[in-house]
Amino acid sequence: MTVPFLDLQTQYRHLRPRLDGALGRVVADQRFILGPEVEGLEAEVAAYLDTAYAVGCASGTDALLLTLRALELEPGTPVIVPAFTFFATAGAVWNAGLRPVFADVDPLTLNLTRDTIEAAYEPGTGAVIVVHLYGRMADDMDGVAELCRARGMALIEDAAQSFGASGPVGGGTVRSGAVGLAGCLSFFPTKILGAFGDAGMVVTDDADLAERVAKLRVHGGRQMYHHEMVGTNSRLDALQAAVLREKLPSVDGWIERRRAVAAAYADGLAGTPIGLPPIGDGDVFNVYTVRIPDRDAVRARLAEERVATQVYYPVPLHLQQCFASLGYGRGDFPASEAAAETVLSLPIYPEMPADHVDRVVAGLREAVPTEAGAPDGT
Repeated sequence: MTVPFLDLQTQYRHLRPRLDGALGRVVADQRFILGPEVEGLEAEVAAYLDTAYAVGCASGTDALLLTLRALELEPGTPVIVPAFTFFATAGAVWNAGLRPVFADVDPLTLNLTRDTIEAAYEPGTGAVIVVHLYGRMADDMDGVAELCRARGMALIEDAAQSFGASGPVGGGTVRSGAVGLAGCLSFFPTKILGAFGDAGMVVTDDADLAERVAKLRVHGGRQMYHHEMVGTNSRLDALQAAVLREKLPSVDGWIERRRAVAAAYADGLAGTPIGLPPIGDGDVFNVYTVRIPDRDAVRARLAEERVATQVYYPVPLHLQQCFASLGYGRGDFPASEAAAETVLSLPIYPEMPADHVDRVVAGLREAVPTEAGAPDGT
């Protein structure tokens, strides 16, 4: 039995009539760039997340970049980002002409905390990008938001992996992306809500920010050939928007099935030395990531058993060659470095068969010696 890491074909088969109809609708209309499909998706995502505005763009990376540019910070302004996350978070800061300042993550959740942000703060810091990694909202977003207000830092949420996730904020429950000044979404095909290619969005309650992002995505102006800002071409095309509009009503059901797979993993791996992720009521499990001391050897054993896995991510950002000029070194962020050496993401998707889950569990139990110790912090 081969256990794939992800199976998008099954999802497509389930939704094929609706998705084919959506694509046909755009082809018949022949309006491929922005237009009514994009406007419809923006309104529907804003309603789902309970934000005032949503602005579609070409990718999740561009959502970060456009948001940072819309802040109009001085070149070289420090922006705090996690040392352990996907490269785009820090890459967008660099490409916006700002300076990434890395902060360590919590050893268990692998998200930023108020304390790790405070430890990284330096005078003049303009923004913090909190990543809701793997589909779990960062804890204590009230405390993070309070710190940002006190320090005069814009709070940006990188919600690329956490569409539909939620957490306690302000005495209620708020979805990821709707807490800070702006939330940056990715609709890459592997995400909770995935397009048929690259696509992204910025959500916000700030009318001025939404307007600036909307201008920046079309070369800096709402009116053709009139440019108020130096923008770029980062438009969400209508085909992707149409696909996403057809998928959005299924998201809550998909999240529930992801949670069921995660619960099955937790039950099946209980009592092993494998470090299991925390499970919160609002988690959506874009990926299910465990911690294993001898990760690479275990991954090789699983591959021999035809069980696919992924490593998100093998090198923390402060140790990436391209950021060497920032002056960080090994040992600066212990939790991030330990995570990079031990994380292993297991197959998870809404349509995953139960026997595939059982096979992954059995393969891990065979590959991980019972006397092995769990990684620190898990």
